[in-house]
Amino acid sequence: MKAVTWQGKRDVRVETVPDPTIQDPTDALVRITSTALCGSDLHLYEVLGPFMGKGDILGHEPMGIVEAVGPDVTGITVGDRVVIPFNIACGRCAMCAAGLQSQCETTQVRSEDKGAALFGYTKLYGEVPGGQAELLRVPFADYGPVKVPDGPPDDRFLYLSDVLPTAWQAVRYANVPPRDSLAVVGLWPVGQMACRVALHLGIGPVFGLDLVPDRLERARALGVETFDVTDGSDEAIDAIRERTDGRGPASVIDAVGMEAHGDAVGKFAHDASGMLPDAVAAPTMERAGIDRLAALRTSVDLVRRGGTISIVGVYGGMADPLPMMTLFDKQVSLRMGQANVRNWIDDLLPLVVDTDVLGLETFASHHVALDEAPEAYHRFQRKEAGTFKVVFQP
Repeated sequence: MKAVTWQGKRDVRVETVPDPTIQDPTDALVRITSTALCGSDLHLYEVLGPFMGKGDILGHEPMGIVEAVGPDVTGITVGDRVVIPFNIACGRCAMCAAGLQSQCETTQVRSEDKGAALFGYTKLYGEVPGGQAELLRVPFADYGPVKVPDGPPDDRFLYLSDVLPTAWQAVRYANVPPRDSLAVVGLWPVGQMACRVALHLGIGPVFGLDLVPDRLERARALGVETFDVTDGSDEAIDAIRERTDGRGPASVIDAVGMEAHGDAVGKFAHDASGMLPDAVAAPTMERAGIDRLAALRTSVDLVRRGGTISIVGVYGGMADPLPMMTLFDKQVSLRMGQANVRNWIDDLLPLVVDTDVLGLETFASHHVALDEAPEAYHRFQRKEAGTFKVVFQP
């Protein structure tokens, strides 16, 4: 089969690799019909190379048609149309029962002291072959895959794999009081989706902060009050405080994470670690890594006293200098973590099955063949040609 493989920093290639096979009784094989490029994939493309292996298959936002199932799989059958959650969970352990599938005790990568295994996402999370490929082996297929109806285009359902439940969890974790305000820092796909979810739930006003004109325009079209932070966030923070009786928004979602702009120390740490041999860089990043924290600092400054910050952007540093005095003084609540996809599916299916409430069918900016993945990664990383959300169609 063809698959998108990691070969080094800013180097992905489409190669022919062996087809996956059924290995365990609860496995399924899914022929991929659509698979998306996520902002988190850029962490592998740019920053997390020390935790990658040459030839690793990328991608964690796939859907397709079931081609084969193991003998213990009863919930789906050959020919079913399914979406695959990005985290791999058993559905039977204590963590899964508690709705924390991202901490599944069966697939936890204990050797790295990490949570549940993820598709296509580094040695830290199991180095499981990902979904930017023509075929995908799906472990625990008796629990994970989400069956969806025939008829609507893939884009109606594809984002159930990651973007939609991640945004939904971010808004739920933000704990916005009724009829109160929310700010979203970072208007990439998850931030944009969080805005859509918040508006659908009647939260408002919703403020959006970013520095890319295309993203700001997309959010404005939804009814989000947008702020360009190209020259820093101070003016935006002042303007939002004016709109919220001088207090700031009740809740803030940090949808940026380690790719934040404007932090020279963090950028230097990322670049310096990238120059080290992998055997040195990996433990250095795990024990002493520093993230670029501009977005998180903006969130801390922006949120009102007694408010909540929901962190959905991925961070990877182990020595990040948090502004603890400010967090403590402002009595800020923090919630964060990988989305527990399966926990939210019952809430989300009604929003996608009968109607396209959130406008998912027009969410992607580009649909391209799998062979175009290297160029798509390049454009996405450089924010070129309006590249907002790319869907590969193998």
